[in-house]
Amino acid sequence: MHAISLLCATLLTLAAAPALAGPLAYVPNEKSASVSVIDTATDQRLRDLPLGERPRGIAAGGGLLYLTDGKTGQLLVVEAASGRLLRSIAVGASPEGVSLSPDGRWLAVAVEDDNSVVLLTAPEGQVVARIKVDGKNPEHAVFSPDGRWLLVSAEEAEQVDVIEVAARRQVASLPVGKRPRGIGFLPDGSRAYVASEVAGKVYAIDVARHQVVAEIVAGQFPNGIAVQPDGRRVFVSNGRDPSVMAIDVASNRVIATIEVGKRPWNMAITPDGRKLYVANGRSGTVSVIDTASLRKTGDIVVGELPWGVAIP
Repeated sequence: MHAISLLCATLLTLAAAPALAGPLAYVPNEKSASVSVIDTATDQRLRDLPLGERPRGIAAGGGLLYLTDGKTGQLLVVEAASGRLLRSIAVGASPEGVSLSPDGRWLAVAVEDDNSVVLLTAPEGQVVARIKVDGKNPEHAVFSPDGRWLLVSAEEAEQVDVIEVAARRQVASLPVGKRPRGIGFLPDGSRAYVASEVAGKVYAIDVARHQVVAEIVAGQFPNGIAVQPDGRRVFVSNGRDPSVMAIDVASNRVIATIEVGKRPWNMAITPDGRKLYVANGRSGTVSVIDTASLRKTGDIVVGELPWGVAIP
């Protein structure tokens, strides 16, 4: 009887315990100078972390958040659990996108005003190189899955610049449409996808050959890119429609268009590939898309002018 009572008590305790949270999504809000924290299991906004003066680019890993501050020209290193600012590193005027290498050793920050990518150690944030690129006003610098390459997009360009990380220099430029923005790699690193805003297209790049192999017509002003972990689909946000399109990787064809909030921008997908989170800059919301049904399941109110989403 005693064993049965203990079992019943244990079951009651488990039933009363709150459900475990899913992976957390972090949303930098440029205008409200904060980062909204979302539980992806419940799609509830848990809290807002006051950080920086104009937080924009964000990367997450190893229990840390890395944020660029467009107003102060700094990279902020933040403890994710507490929201505590650990250190600030000067990187240059108007930094935007930040990328964490797959092995967690390196950070790359696109710095608009001096047309460069700053390479830093992670998590210390020690600057090891400032690499000049041809494109003017670089917005994103994204590591390939093997960490060998950085692809760099720039607002005032018609090419994607390629940096060889070990050599610390640009080694190629790949012609794409005007104003390239978001970049995403397939998990095996064989291909990268780049959204070109003014051209209204997504360009598929053969990474090994440094060659564009496909052009996919998107919506109006495509900018953000997110890739499913299984590599079967690529998602692109269209800032003027406003919508997100799903691209089938095997055929390079658009298979669905999903309406979201105003000016959808940068996005992130959960590690299991089931949910896509889209920052809607003009709506002050994050749209949630079910990637199986390719339907929007809800909108989450965040801060003002959300720039993007990071999910460790």
